[in-house]
Amino acid sequence: MSGNPVHSYFRIAPEKLALFGIALLLVFYSATGWPGSQKSQQTDALDLAAIMLRDGHSDRALLALQSVNPEDEKTDRARFFTLQGLAYLNLNNFPAARDNLQQAVKNGQNDPVIFTYLAQAHYALKDYRNTIQAIDQSGKHARKADLITLKSQAYWHLEAPAAAINALNEGQRLYPQDYSFLRRKVFYFVELQLFHEAAELGRRYLTQSKAAAEDYIAIGNALRLSRQFQEALDILEIARLQFPDNDTVAKLLAHTYLDQGQLNSAAFILEQAALLNPDLLSEAAEVYRRANRFHKALTLNESVQDQKIKFKQRLSILLALKQYERAANMESSLYRTGLLEDQHVRYALAYAYFSSGRFAEAGKQLDHLSEPELFRKGIELRRLMQVCKEEPWKCI
Repeated sequence: MSGNPVHSYFRIAPEKLALFGIALLLVFYSATGWPGSQKSQQTDALDLAAIMLRDGHSDRALLALQSVNPEDEKTDRARFFTLQGLAYLNLNNFPAARDNLQQAVKNGQNDPVIFTYLAQAHYALKDYRNTIQAIDQSGKHARKADLITLKSQAYWHLEAPAAAINALNEGQRLYPQDYSFLRRKVFYFVELQLFHEAAELGRRYLTQSKAAAEDYIAIGNALRLSRQFQEALDILEIARLQFPDNDTVAKLLAHTYLDQGQLNSAAFILEQAALLNPDLLSEAAEVYRRANRFHKALTLNESVQDQKIKFKQRLSILLALKQYERAANMESSLYRTGLLEDQHVRYALAYAYFSSGRFAEAGKQLDHLSEPELFRKGIELRRLMQVCKEEPWKCI
């Protein structure tokens, strides 16, 4: 479950860290006074580090803390390790952040907010059990939406889907207007292959929230995988109208039609999407070819920009149209684009030469075949050429 393709990597946003940090720092200032009052040099360094951290200069905060001796009995060790832990956390040095924050707790840091930072460090280090434990120790902060989501993710990585979903249910109960919990639950059900449940939740989510294109894609695909094709089409057609420039929506909608054997509908959608993204032209042409609409496929193929894709596709279309002379005359284009290194392309060219009666040229192409299956086909083609030479009337 840890290789989750639909969930982005979750961290508490830096701006939220800053807000927590400011709250902590205000507590520290009230205990020690503001910079400029009569204090020891080490206290001055702690105050300076706090200011640097508050202003977003974590690297400078660490420099200021270098002048503090944590072994000095006059040093506020809880404050020192807290500031140093926050600085390392903001710099994504998670092992150092974890170690310093744990030292802060050992030295008397009793503000529960410290455990929210520890949870983030543990999660970044993939220590999911300690992530959950730290969240549980954070008191009232454990009820915050981002920590509920983090806890759910930790359970998910521990392959405890029931606990993960229960955490999301709690989030929905506490924050009924926050639809991110419902959205994430849909994705969990998709990964658990509970497609019917995912579809039901997905419809609720799309109805209740301001869904993004990615939401329609994920939920539409869940419906498609559960073979609820018509419902998938209904959702994806709406998505296509709302997000006309989204390639993934168009491709998923086309594939849903393909699943039902509706090749022309799929090809038309890809053709329309190609007006905004020409890279889809080759896909549209390929589906038209599969639908036996060869002339339409050939027309679209003319506008394909990638030369390798264009010529390889054109060769297959011309062979389907039985326009063997035109296919055989593509040799120079196929050679120039390096396509003749593909032995399947070379065999197709040999077949075009054979079908247009140019046996010598066909034989030259067959000489390059070495793949076992193609080599056997080449032998059969040579046999047919010999038959045509000896008994031409059989090849008319």
